Amino acid sequence: MFPEPQPAFTQAWHDVGMSSLVHIVNAGIPGTRGHVDVVLRNGSVASVSPTPTAENGGAMTRSGGSPSGESTTDGGATTTTIDADGLWVIPGLWDCHTHFTQWAKTLGRLDLINAHSAAEAMDMLRAHLDERRAAGTLNPDAFVVGMRFRHSLWADDEQPTLAAIDAASGEQPVALSSADMHCGWVNSAAARRLGVHVDGKTGLVGELEWFNAYTQFDSVPGAAEETDRLLREAEKDAAGKGIVGIRDYEMAENINTWIARFSAGINGLRVDTGVYPERLREAIDAGWHTGDPLPGSHGLGRVGAMKLIADGSLNTRSAYCSTPYSGIEPPTYGTLSYTPQQIEDYMRLATEHGFDIACHAIGDEANTIVLNAAEATHAHGSIEHAQMLKPRDIPRLAALGLDASIQPQHAMDDRDVIARFWAHPAGIPYPFRALADTMAVAAEDARTRGITGIPGSGRYGQARLRMGSDAPVAPLDPWLAISAAVFETESSDREPFQPEQRLSIRTALSASTALGRESVQPGDPADLALLDVDPYSIDTPEDMRALSTHVAMTFLDGMRTH
Repeated sequence: MFPEPQPAFTQAWHDVGMSSLVHIVNAGIPGTRGHVDVVLRNGSVASVSPTPTAENGGAMTRSGGSPSGESTTDGGATTTTIDADGLWVIPGLWDCHTHFTQWAKTLGRLDLINAHSAAEAMDMLRAHLDERRAAGTLNPDAFVVGMRFRHSLWADDEQPTLAAIDAASGEQPVALSSADMHCGWVNSAAARRLGVHVDGKTGLVGELEWFNAYTQFDSVPGAAEETDRLLREAEKDAAGKGIVGIRDYEMAENINTWIARFSAGINGLRVDTGVYPERLREAIDAGWHTGDPLPGSHGLGRVGAMKLIADGSLNTRSAYCSTPYSGIEPPTYGTLSYTPQQIEDYMRLATEHGFDIACHAIGDEANTIVLNAAEATHAHGSIEHAQMLKPRDIPRLAALGLDASIQPQHAMDDRDVIARFWAHPAGIPYPFRALADTMAVAAEDARTRGITGIPGSGRYGQARLRMGSDAPVAPLDPWLAISAAVFETESSDREPFQPEQRLSIRTALSASTALGRESVQPGDPADLALLDVDPYSIDTPEDMRALSTHVAMTFLDGMRTH
């Protein structure tokens, strides 16, 4: 039988000197008829070689049956052999932009993503409150939190109101977060508890005040234990989709938080921890730098980049643009979260003290300002989202060696919002193919000039495309992102949003891995997934989006997590 998945990932061989050897034989190579044997030894891919067959002089042939495996122990060393029997092997997947704690909590909170109006959202809230009352789990002193309402798609006469949420909830504190997390819809009881300014008509709280308010939801007895439970559930869910790592940009103190989590056995993923500007000096004074290992994580946790939010979002009409939003009176261009000088100052501080940047920029003018600051400071790292770029800024991003960290599912969620509010943009919205092409040219130029180093790091001059979800804004599921990038539509019944921006499956899969490639190679971390279908054979968005259900196994650092 197969080795059992680890409920809490362990690193026993690191601690007591044991060797761990995993032989995966007869694994299919996606997009080909070839098969390989992969050897994982002590957390690394030791070798990848063609599977011996009768045709090439070996003793092995494909059985065509179910996968099988066995483990043996010899002198303290454990060897596991798995006959993949034609399962397809790919590198383990990464989600390069998450708010992981908030995503985990969606597994236990009211999800409003399917509400098509304020009235429908309130019906769902009433049903949720009734269900919790009946179960005896409704604490009148604790916040009831809802997630992912999308009022930007609701009709003008179906928008949020304070009267509606007060009528639905009474004195029970209720706080609902928009899908992009850039505003909240709260009732009067929650507004008093949070100490926020709430619009007396709409019940909405603006993004900067909402960011601060959101952190208060967990200050009730039992909240920490519930969060730990949901984090473990979220890690298990991620492993089931072939995910081995995340970049966590939770709006919190992330370094010490993840050190404590790894110590507590919440260790089913690799984690790069983001540091926000307001906590950057504290991290610098503590001696941290991007890439530093987190103590107690056995190499799974690292200090990540400085995460700076330069502007707002499309759905709240606060992404900073060079042209006004369409259909909005009085005219608005969006807003910057920091002045251009502040953005440059934070980038310089980060760069001078060994931190990469991860800069949120959505509107075209925000992207220009961020690229100007990166050029002035020689910052390295990534632009997060890059949802609308002026044509001249697309090659600039690659020339500066900055990664483009995109979330393709947002294009599917926003395509109708774009038509409504970005009807006359000065930039290109969601320019996936344009970014990929310019980065491919830059990478080839770097190879020609002999530039080497870690792909995707600006300090080495090689920019790359990275993909993620921005969970909980979109579900933490790389197959949704891959499907959105490849097909540019969620349904075969609907035309692609921007067919000229579609990516190949090879490009999209590579952008969803740590090293930016589609195949497992010797020397890689022992992070991989086995699928029961060839992802390159998929020809519909529906089937691609369902690939998370076709992950047969996931290995992290050589240990099976799914």
